[in-house]
Amino acid sequence: MVIEKLSLFGNPNIGVYIFANDEIAVIPPGLDTRIKSVIANTLEVQEIVETRIAGMNIVGILIAGNNKGILLPRISNIEEIKILKRAFSGVVEVLDVRATALGNIILANDVAAIVYPEIERAAIKVIRDVLDVEVIIPRSIADIVAVGAAGVITNKGGLVHPDTTDKEIEDLSKIFKVPIDVGTINFGVAFIKTGLVANSHGAVVGEKTTGPEIMRITQVLRVS
Repeated sequence: MVIEKLSLFGNPNIGVYIFANDEIAVIPPGLDTRIKSVIANTLEVQEIVETRIAGMNIVGILIAGNNKGILLPRISNIEEIKILKRAFSGVVEVLDVRATALGNIILANDVAAIVYPEIERAAIKVIRDVLDVEVIIPRSIADIVAVGAAGVITNKGGLVHPDTTDKEIEDLSKIFKVPIDVGTINFGVAFIKTGLVANSHGAVVGEKTTGPEIMRITQVLRVS
């Protein structure tokens, strides 16, 4: 089974609490063993890393990255940074920008990244270097500047906000070099990241996600 339903802290918005790439999954402390096992087995990660970021449980909102690098907000504390550097074989770097919800403003796979249009110019080079991506483009998705919240992209496919236009889908497919399509999560929620955590191996979705939504995720992210 490569897609599993979960609720964290009684909340189906699991993407708020989890960051994952193909190597590690970062989760807040306090989750029970069953939940940690589901995340580890479904995403086939080498390690589950338990840490808060800036003392908060919302690690999925605060972290951005891919298989080559992880970006942390400027409010991260030293011990949290050390924990991730010990666990992850790639680059871990603090991105010194005004915004701290990096997971909501950066959308990336191992080929490219898009960032919200208001990001500081100096940050673009840092993002490119840490994530080691070919292309980095400031833009919106479906008129939403929080591009990281509007979609989930892996090295196999991407699911984005249902209001994304056909032209945008075509552009995004060319940028990320994977098939892209629209969908929803958690019984009609349009902000995909809030209820979906995925990598090249599998996906974990919020417990309110319906059968048709799971079918779309399976097809688009090619995790079956």
